[in-house]
Amino acid sequence: MVTVNVVVLAGTVAADPVERRMPSGDEVTELRLSVPEAGKRLLPLPVAAWHRDVGKRALKGIAKGDDVLVHGQLVRRFYRSGAGARSLTEVVAMGIKKLEVPADA
Repeated sequence: MVTVNVVVLAGTVAADPVERRMPSGDEVTELRLSVPEAGKRLLPLPVAAWHRDVGKRALKGIAKGDDVLVHGQLVRRFYRSGAGARSLTEVVAMGIKKLEVPADA
């Protein structure tokens, strides 16, 4: 069986990224990316950038309103909250690049 789990998205950062430290000590930056859905409405997608994979330097200077290119994998996480067992589908980024718009564009 052949399987492929590769996600490549170009979109706009919808809110300022949030850095968190997990109980394990790992650091992650979470952001929400707005991507046009086949020419229709904007689709808000959660993105998790683990610092061990992406690195803090790649995330430096990324803020709400920036256009970025993200590549990674689609992952479904399960966790417990006050409301019980929950799940979240998100993009786990392996790389993030801020897209610069030329001044003459």
